[in-house]
Amino acid sequence: MPFSIRQLRYAIAAADHGSFYRAARALDIEQSTLSRSILKLEGSIGMPIFERSRSGVTTTLAGSAFIRGAKPMVASADKLVAMMRAAGQGRAGCLRLGHNSSVSAGNLRATMMSWREAHPDVEVECVEADRSVLLAGLDTGEIDIAILMGTVSHDGFRCEPLWSERLLVALPTSHPLAEREIVHWTDLRGERFMLPVADPGTEIRDMLLGRLSMFGAKPDIRMHQSSRETILSVLGGGSGVSIVCEGSTGTHYPDVVYRPIHGEQGPALTGYSGCWRDDNGNPALRRFLGFIKTRYALYFDFSEKFQ
Repeated sequence: MPFSIRQLRYAIAAADHGSFYRAARALDIEQSTLSRSILKLEGSIGMPIFERSRSGVTTTLAGSAFIRGAKPMVASADKLVAMMRAAGQGRAGCLRLGHNSSVSAGNLRATMMSWREAHPDVEVECVEADRSVLLAGLDTGEIDIAILMGTVSHDGFRCEPLWSERLLVALPTSHPLAEREIVHWTDLRGERFMLPVADPGTEIRDMLLGRLSMFGAKPDIRMHQSSRETILSVLGGGSGVSIVCEGSTGTHYPDVVYRPIHGEQGPALTGYSGCWRDDNGNPALRRFLGFIKTRYALYFDFSEKFQ
């Protein structure tokens, strides 16, 4: 006959207290319940664990060895239950987060660092890829949430605005604009822009076309089959300038400086959106959404079912 973790817990308590009465009080159960449970346990293993007397109980030689072996089993079971409970509440488990922009600085990095500090038992798997890849990952369930630059809408997903970040121009230190503290859009007319084909290069290209066309300028934009890191690495040679979001400014490159861009209304900003499936049952996602909502004082609603 198999025995249960509860029976082991009762036997350990009796051994620790040297009395069925005191063990039952500590466990807040009836003494008769504890005594019957231990008798069944002894029947299951085929030998007595305790020697009983008027003064209490002591473990037999075999019983002492049994109790020593039972303690780590009960501790492991308690740990497993705690882990399962934490995972069910979103305090443990795994959160798969996709993004299409750099996390060397900015709000996304700060959010991830704060989340990990508050939820150390939740493993965060980050996937950096183009928007189309991340949306496909949401569709298949390989990604829980995608945080994307720009305003996003997609049938079948919840997409909500999260925060905004500044846009900056990356300049060679030898560039005349590098001496300024801020740069205006009008200052960038006539510049050669180097952008990656990969995200978020196309969003930045469209933004440049919209901004600079307002001033009657047709911007010289070169799209490269290179990473943003490679493009920024070669800017110091005077090959052009680039536009980056604030999240890219945590990494510094030789002979390259960042300057914030301003328009008529002040700093140029770009928004970020979060996309997820409303039927995603990962409790860690629900807790993460609540964390973001509180951190940035947002007003979107999401299903409470899995919290």
